[in-house]
Amino acid sequence: MDDVIADFIDYILHTKNYSGHTANAYETDVRDFIKFYNRFNDGDAKLPDMSRADTLCFRSWLADRARRNLTHKSTARALSSLRGFYKFIAKKYNIQNEAISLISSPKVPRKLSKAIDASDVSDMHDAIADIDSREPWIATRDWALVVLIFGCGLRISEALNLTNKDVAGRPDVLRIMGKGSKERLVPVLPAVNDAIDKYISVRPFGNSPDDNVFRSVRGLPMSPRMAEKVIENLRHYLQLPDYVTPHALRHTFATALLAGGADLRSLQELLGHSSLSTTQLYTKVNMAEISNIYMHAHPRANID
Repeated sequence: MDDVIADFIDYILHTKNYSGHTANAYETDVRDFIKFYNRFNDGDAKLPDMSRADTLCFRSWLADRARRNLTHKSTARALSSLRGFYKFIAKKYNIQNEAISLISSPKVPRKLSKAIDASDVSDMHDAIADIDSREPWIATRDWALVVLIFGCGLRISEALNLTNKDVAGRPDVLRIMGKGSKERLVPVLPAVNDAIDKYISVRPFGNSPDDNVFRSVRGLPMSPRMAEKVIENLRHYLQLPDYVTPHALRHTFATALLAGGADLRSLQELLGHSSLSTTQLYTKVNMAEISNIYMHAHPRANID
């Protein structure tokens, strides 16, 4: 089975263009099922055995994950990974299994992120200067990263993958390579270009056109964990709520545009969502905020 799994991972990396992180998750999920299958059938599964897994086997696996206290979200992803694996072996090895299509995914409640107050974003500028006072160029880097994510609605990975040639000449739009290697155009505000220009002017290394814009203290490309740590430090310094994360900056970009009258299709394009249903979550957030304002401000809101 190891060779088959390796083929599957190669397929999702190079044909489906999934990220390495996603590929690792898929491999973990598939191996988790095969390990359970071996226990369930008291044997060592071979590729043809995959066609013999029935609904009882699949549901027992889901129940086993529940006993291990794995979340509904994790199990829903694992089932999706397994479905992808079965589609792959059906196409490449002609191993068919109809039972997998009869298994329903656990329902995952979709949590709505919270937007960050504009005043809190403004306060981050001075906080960064204080936190990074010993390394002024790091302060300009961290502020440029905050402004970029907040001003363009980028994912962390998208921001960190930008190269110097992507931002050269103060572009009016950025070409962003998102999930699944889908390219989109995102407008750039002058304030974003200003912050990036200031950072690049004082950055001590990483100045070749193909170098990543954002660099670590040692001159290496900045990692997602480093970016998350920047926001964590700001959150603790300013005593902000736990929901203040890099993703919350992206979320704040989306809710601000929606509140300003942007239509869902345009917002979907700007955020790089593959499904409109994901973008529609912001409508719920916006309506929740409107309802809250209504309950506090409408003269008849509290009258029985």
